[in-house]
Amino acid sequence: MDTSFRLFPDQASTVAPRVDALYFFLIGMSVFFTVLIAGLIVLFALRYRRGSKADRTLGHGHMWAEAVWIGVPLVISMVIFVWAAKLYFFMVRPPADAMEINVVAKQWMWKFQHPQGNREIDNLHVPAGRPVKLRMISQDVIHSFFVPAFRTKQDVIPGRYTTTWFEATQLGEFHLFCAEYCGTNHSLMKGRVTVMAPADYQAWLGGTTLGEPPAVAGQRLFEQLRCASCHQAAAGVATRGPPLEGLFGQQVPLVNGQKVLADDDYLRESILKPRAKVVAGFQPIMPTFEGQVSEEGLMNLIAYIKSLGPQGAKP
Repeated sequence: MDTSFRLFPDQASTVAPRVDALYFFLIGMSVFFTVLIAGLIVLFALRYRRGSKADRTLGHGHMWAEAVWIGVPLVISMVIFVWAAKLYFFMVRPPADAMEINVVAKQWMWKFQHPQGNREIDNLHVPAGRPVKLRMISQDVIHSFFVPAFRTKQDVIPGRYTTTWFEATQLGEFHLFCAEYCGTNHSLMKGRVTVMAPADYQAWLGGTTLGEPPAVAGQRLFEQLRCASCHQAAAGVATRGPPLEGLFGQQVPLVNGQKVLADDDYLRESILKPRAKVVAGFQPIMPTFEGQVSEEGLMNLIAYIKSLGPQGAKP
């Protein structure tokens, strides 16, 4: 982690050079037009000063000047819009093969869980050259995950999952900040992202305390809460709740005739507020687990449900 002063942070991810290129283009355009307008103001002030013999008659009929004045800003604005839109969609669409890491923010720390089950606080280890997707939620107030060297910033909101992704390109340690004021110790909510070579990352995984993978921990919690009594059918007996096999990513019909996508937020809401969206063909008999399951537990339950394949298949 370089502590020396520098005007701009490292470009340590695949998106960082693209963000900087757009930023410098905007700065260049601003400087160009600032100098141009300031220069014209000075020029006109000198030329049309009191007592000068400059021609002050109004001109008419310069349609080409009006066309240029309209056309040039339009072209520049459209270039900026298309450029920024392409960059935005690149930043919000993680690759399909991205490694998913769960993040829970709370006053005043960052809690991470790797797919293998390894857990960290305020220090995230990732491999270089591999896309990493962060699935994040806050346990209390709004936070914001900000790694300047990656040009990555995403709000972390209570009650709803947000995602961001990056692919680190440089080895080393990089600052992690909370970029949203979150309380009296907001300035202390910081950490670091340690980027390692893939082989070193695998060695680090093996050398730390290995926890349960999220899906395994979710299955254990699923059994402890006796969810199978309603959501998994016994021989010859229909389920009292919607079956969960193959549910994730599907359109779910509701009793009001609408349909909703079974994504992370839907599953979380169904666990905490099961009467909010009742599935067609079932009665609202599921109890709420709000206040009984932690955010980490909810993420594990969702990971287990996502791991369930078609009915009859083993997770």
